[in-house]
Amino acid sequence: MTDILILYYSSTGHVKRLANAISEGVDAEGVVSRIRTVPAIRADFAETNGDSFENADGQIYVTKDDLSECGGLALGSPARFGTMAAPLKSFFETTSDLWLSGAMVDKPACVFGSASSLHGGHEGLLQSMMIPLIHHGMVVMGCPYTEPGLNAFTGGGTPYGPTHLDAENLSNSEIELAQNIGRRLARWVNKI
Repeated sequence: MTDILILYYSSTGHVKRLANAISEGVDAEGVVSRIRTVPAIRADFAETNGDSFENADGQIYVTKDDLSECGGLALGSPARFGTMAAPLKSFFETTSDLWLSGAMVDKPACVFGSASSLHGGHEGLLQSMMIPLIHHGMVVMGCPYTEPGLNAFTGGGTPYGPTHLDAENLSNSEIELAQNIGRRLARWVNKI
């Protein structure tokens, strides 16, 4: 069965909650979601010997096999000066072999994230995550303006993908945007 990899890095839990909402949308369409994270940057990150291992919260760290075997990808990060967090970028810098082999070509993908302020780089963050996906030949989708959550006056959300505007909890519109992009991604995986 084809699955969708939901890969994220989260330092405060907001991006993790968006990942879980995307997973709910994927699962609602009858596609299996596989949630993975990346460790904080450390010297031995590039070599995991292909084995999955868990962090202290029980979240499983991603391997390149997770990436090459998935039918689609949802990629999420908090904003760090308007771009993706270094641990996520560090993982993608280990994927040249997948790029050279074309392992990700034509797979559907989406991006999601969180920023601590209204002008904290929501769209820049999402665009920065799209770049390695485009280099891998993936087909990147966003949130169409038919999504009611894009017209909400509170919370995050952009046409580039679901976002969270830093607060204690995700707003209803943020959850809905994440669930809906999960559904949309799953429908595309089912089509191909």
